[in-house]
Amino acid sequence: MTLKHLLVFAAAFAANAQQKPIAYVPTDDVTVSGSLEVANGKATVGNNGSITAGDKTAKIVLARGGELRLCASTQVHIMADRSMAPDSSALMFALDRGAIEASYQPGKYSDVLLTPDLRILISGPGDADLKVRVNKQGDTCIDNHGENAPYITVTSQFEEGVYRVKPNQRVLFEHGSLSQVVDNEQEPCGCPPEKPVEVANTKGKPVGGPSSTPADTAFPLAVSEGLKPPPAAPPQPVVPAGIPHAQVDVPLAYNGESTQKPAPVSSPVNPPPPQTVVNSSENKTSRGFFHKVGHFFARLFGR
Repeated sequence: MTLKHLLVFAAAFAANAQQKPIAYVPTDDVTVSGSLEVANGKATVGNNGSITAGDKTAKIVLARGGELRLCASTQVHIMADRSMAPDSSALMFALDRGAIEASYQPGKYSDVLLTPDLRILISGPGDADLKVRVNKQGDTCIDNHGENAPYITVTSQFEEGVYRVKPNQRVLFEHGSLSQVVDNEQEPCGCPPEKPVEVANTKGKPVGGPSSTPADTAFPLAVSEGLKPPPAAPPQPVVPAGIPHAQVDVPLAYNGESTQKPAPVSSPVNPPPPQTVVNSSENKTSRGFFHKVGHFFARLFGR
């Protein structure tokens, strides 16, 4: 190896050694990958990394100050954006689907949040209290909360134009389009409650019958928002312990040629007067059929 090669190698090594981490995240119920180190239950993200939250919100601490809250089942890609200057502390986030909340003070250079359809620029001055949610249809909700909120502009990856989200404004871009904007969105943009929410309740009693429980009608908001797939249905019927359960497969056949008559039913009080049979063939067939049905259920239930 020549001296020139050694100098190039040493310069590259020094640059990597001087590189500062950009974020820290606990590894409990979190999946991380990329340029990182893991020690003592905490991942240190270098110049880039991918973080996926599990069943609860994950807290990501930014090395420059502030934090991100990654909502359940959401994945975010985070990397240092030094395209403007080598000493820039700006960050670039990529969010494919899910929700994220950010609380920090933007620096000299703007941060960028990318979705499949939009490019969201977060510029100072100000204090960011930002919430962003993207569903699988591309609907993108942005909540730029606070009187001292930063300057946020949104451009499309496919369309022309620009949209500014003002302080204390909540906006929904339907299907990720700048031409389909709800500029006063009512639904929240951030993480859903972590506790299950009863979707049906009448006077404190869950709907679903007298034997239902609150767990029967509880449905996590993360599932309803598309942030998490619903649980798979059990392959076999679920029967509580101690309750007998049987499955009966009995063929139910009808023979129109049968002439068997049902047993007479008598009443001790006011017996019915005799009736005249108009069509004996049709009467026998009909009575024979219903008699067989009644006999079948009598045998089935032990009567």
